[in-house]
Amino acid sequence: MKDLLNYLFNHNDLEKEQAKQILIEISEGKHNEAQVAAFISVFLMRNISVEELAGFREALLELRVPLDFGNIDAIDLCGTGGDGKNTFNISTLSSLVVAGAGYKVIKHGNYGVSSICGSSNVLESLGYIFTNKKDVLEEQLDKSNICFLHAPLFHPAMKFVGPIRKSLGIKTFFNMLGPLVNPAQPNHQMTGVFSLHLQRLYQYLFEQSEKKYKIIYGLSGFDEISLTDEAQVVSPDGVNIISPEYFSTTELKLAEISGGDSIQEACDIFISILKNKSTDAHKKVVLANSAMAIHTFDTSVNISDCWKQAEESIESGSAFETFKNIVEISS
Repeated sequence: MKDLLNYLFNHNDLEKEQAKQILIEISEGKHNEAQVAAFISVFLMRNISVEELAGFREALLELRVPLDFGNIDAIDLCGTGGDGKNTFNISTLSSLVVAGAGYKVIKHGNYGVSSICGSSNVLESLGYIFTNKKDVLEEQLDKSNICFLHAPLFHPAMKFVGPIRKSLGIKTFFNMLGPLVNPAQPNHQMTGVFSLHLQRLYQYLFEQSEKKYKIIYGLSGFDEISLTDEAQVVSPDGVNIISPEYFSTTELKLAEISGGDSIQEACDIFISILKNKSTDAHKKVVLANSAMAIHTFDTSVNISDCWKQAEESIESGSAFETFKNIVEISS
């Protein structure tokens, strides 16, 4: 590791195979915490290259607990996190709304590292029990259109890195990897990223796949559609800038979509949205992201119709019933 660190500190990039090998070695505990922290820190001081990101991704997918649901038509809504905006759990809620609208969702997620409350924090606090048992996850997917894949149960190789990431408490390249390493690798994906540079890297990697995808970057720094500003959307159809008017709604203020200061506050917001008792701002942000995810399945459907499907999912109680059902199945 010493030679590798010196190589990186001299402003050199890793080749794909080098990146893959070092992450495998880290997962095997071949390097101590100080060395790993130093390695992680390199990518806080410079942009990661596409070869490095591809190598890290390949390592995690090779080491993952395999999960094959067959040729199911499904989507993952998973952002990188790390945007520092302290919004509520938008992608998790949108996943439930999309499932409530009748689409299959295989959601990848984790505990918050650089945020107060990640998707896994809120789900666990509300009674959802994580598992990597395929039969339980298949039952959830079959009966409720959704299952949640808690990253640590499927990427045990990263057990050594978890405490180091938590101690650092800031976004690292592992945030960048989260949406790329869903163990089930669903064929649709809507993901948010925290920078334009990362959006370009994701575009390159997704172009090499057969996925239908949308990669979202909010131009104020959000890794999701925030409705506080314009967002850049990259898809197989090209690059588009969308504003709140795209969804026939008005611009919001950042304070209106705060996620609160504790896991309990995050949970309260979460339930209020599913029960259709939230603020108008919270509901609109979830609807915008849900509509964009539905649009990922079929771009020929007008975005306003996608919005209506999402709205019906919340207002009919379908999204909330979906959540209650998967919690019951999980237990």
